[in-house]
Amino acid sequence: MQIVIIGAGAIGGFFAGLWSQAGLDVTLLGRARQADEYANGVTIHAGDWQAHAQPEFTADPAALAQADLIVLTVKCTATLTAAEDIASHARPGTPVLSLQNGVSNATTLAAALPDFPVLPGMVRFNVVPAGPAAWQRASEGHVIAQRHPILNPITTASAGSIAKLEQVKNMEPIAWGKLLLNLNNAINALSGLPLRDELWQRPYRRVFAAAQREALSLLETANIRPAKVGTMSPHLMPYLLSLPDVLFRPIASRTQRISPTARTSMSEDFAQNRPSEIDHLNGEVVDLANRYGLEAPVNARLVELVRDAENGGRRDWTGRDLARAVLSTRKS
Repeated sequence: MQIVIIGAGAIGGFFAGLWSQAGLDVTLLGRARQADEYANGVTIHAGDWQAHAQPEFTADPAALAQADLIVLTVKCTATLTAAEDIASHARPGTPVLSLQNGVSNATTLAAALPDFPVLPGMVRFNVVPAGPAAWQRASEGHVIAQRHPILNPITTASAGSIAKLEQVKNMEPIAWGKLLLNLNNAINALSGLPLRDELWQRPYRRVFAAAQREALSLLETANIRPAKVGTMSPHLMPYLLSLPDVLFRPIASRTQRISPTARTSMSEDFAQNRPSEIDHLNGEVVDLANRYGLEAPVNARLVELVRDAENGGRRDWTGRDLARAVLSTRKS
């Protein structure tokens, strides 16, 4: 089986290295300017574990014609561009696995690629840069994807590895469960802090908890039951986040190990002056509210602040300032 991964960023580079190291045939499709970076292969890290692999790298989308499985890891903002490459070069019927943020990418892909089976998937951990063509798993977790026979070789090869692939029947509850965790991406980016430093401060967590409570209320209206994706039930997470630091920190230290250098993907977008995925994260909650004629003021305010930051606005919000700016939007 030949796997072509579209997107040579953190997720694409990490899995190109991991799956190649496991013996799978992987081609990484990136941009021409990334060719030198990947010329000597990929290094992947997880704690004290390290490996090096030499997946093939190409900037030519014609490589998609040889794919038995296409794995999409580009930003949500580039989904339709990638779909055009797939439609132009890949063989109709080739499965496409989306390992992207948000809950709507698989639907967007399926509409753009009617001749290709689209499999929603999710990565349950953060990946951060560790040097040129070097990627580090910065938190714990694994990969979950819609069940399909084409994924069986990856499931087998990745069993017992630092990122096993689990296949499930229904991805929608899992996607929403992950989105609830990703509502912190905006908060982390706006704080300008590493993820652990941000989560260790209660004012930031209060904003995170409010965004989650708002989303959970809307999901109940929509009759969607988000799955447990992290170490705790989605409905208990806001209560944990709201605890004082002296209670939260020891619990979080036991249940989730986070690298001191880990940041969310939106923080990396800010650092690289790239458009963020805010419309596919907190914006999904706002869209869900609109579908039912309701409002999501907390998540809408976070969307507004991220868009302002993208246009040169503030990116160093203290927890207290952010809590004042966001939580004041809630209706009494």
